[in-house]
Formats: sequence, C-alpha cells, structure tokens
Amino acid sequence: MTERHLPAWRLRHACACLRRGDIIAYPTEGVWGLGCDPRNEDAVRRLLAIKERSWRKGLILIGGSLDQVLAWAAPLGISEQQQLQQTWPGPVTFILPVPKQHPRWLSGQHAQQAFRVSAHPLVRELSLAFGDLIVSTSANLSGRPAARTALQVRRQLRRRVDLLLPGALGGLRGATPIRVLASGAVVR
Repeated sequence: MTERHLPAWRLRHACACLRRGDIIAYPTEGVWGLGCDPRNEDAVRRLLAIKERSWRKGLILIGGSLDQVLAWAAPLGISEQQQLQQTWPGPVTFILPVPKQHPRWLSGQHAQQAFRVSAHPLVRELSLAFGDLIVSTSANLSGRPAARTALQVRRQLRRRVDLLLPGALGGLRGATPIRVLASGAVVR
C-alpha cells in the first residue's frame, strides 16, 4: 500500500480545484509554491496577476513522473533522458526544449521551458492524481521573499489563493536550483 500524504478527499478536492482553474498553494522541496493547471491560460494569467509577476519570465512546470515531462517537452535523446532519470525525482529544475506550439503563457519570452519531477511526496502525489504537470512558482509577491510557511503564504497573498494544502517543506533552504539540460549551465 502506498503511503498517502493527503487524505483521499483532500486530494480529490485539490484536483477538482486545479481542473476548474483555481490557484492552489502547497509545500515544495524548499519554499511554498503556487500552482494551477498549465493548460488553462486564464488560470495561469490569474496566478501571474496574484504574484504581480510578468509573463515574460516564464514559469516552472512540476510533475510526479518523467513521462509527464516528456509529454510536454520536445523529443530528447537517450543520454538526455538518462541524465534526467538519474536526477529525478529530485530538487533540481531543468530547462528543456519544447515544441514550437508550446504555450507562450508558460515559457514567457523563452524558447525553452523549466521542468522538475519533484522529490516532495505531496507534490508528486498531487501531480499524479491530477494526471498532468502543474504550474509551480514561489508563493510570494514578486520581489518579496518566498514563503516558507503556510502563515507567510496567508500574510502575503491573503485570500487570493483558492486552496492552501497542508504539509511541511522538504529539506532545501530555498528554491530549487535551475540548470540548462543541454549545457549544464546553472541559471539559479
């Protein structure tokens, strides 16, 4: 039997919220995240408005499996897939190539997209139950420190978030590092 990090009813409710375009807050590896359905442009625009963040910066998409990421990314070579398999699930975000028809509301001004198969059990459980990747950005107003507690999420974002999932952060002291898969360059 797989250990649940959210009760079944709460997991169903969170997935229903995502499907109807709501914005959710949840713990990740190192900071609290804000998320929504990446296929819902209105939800993504609302999330950006809540954060007061420019769409040009792009967003991170997180998931529970490599297969979820591969469904969004441009085709990757065997060695690239092996590199991802050796790292994920894990607290590292990679910038990957995406098909030309990839939504600009997700990648912003960039021709590539940031992805992560999360090591956080709650995030993985949520993404797998939702059946797709989830937009993930730090739960804070742009330019302010990322929230590290549910109380900080509430203080910064007040009632603008539709659902706040309970849970603890993973072991990082801040946001995950971001690397470009093709070059290994560290972006953050």
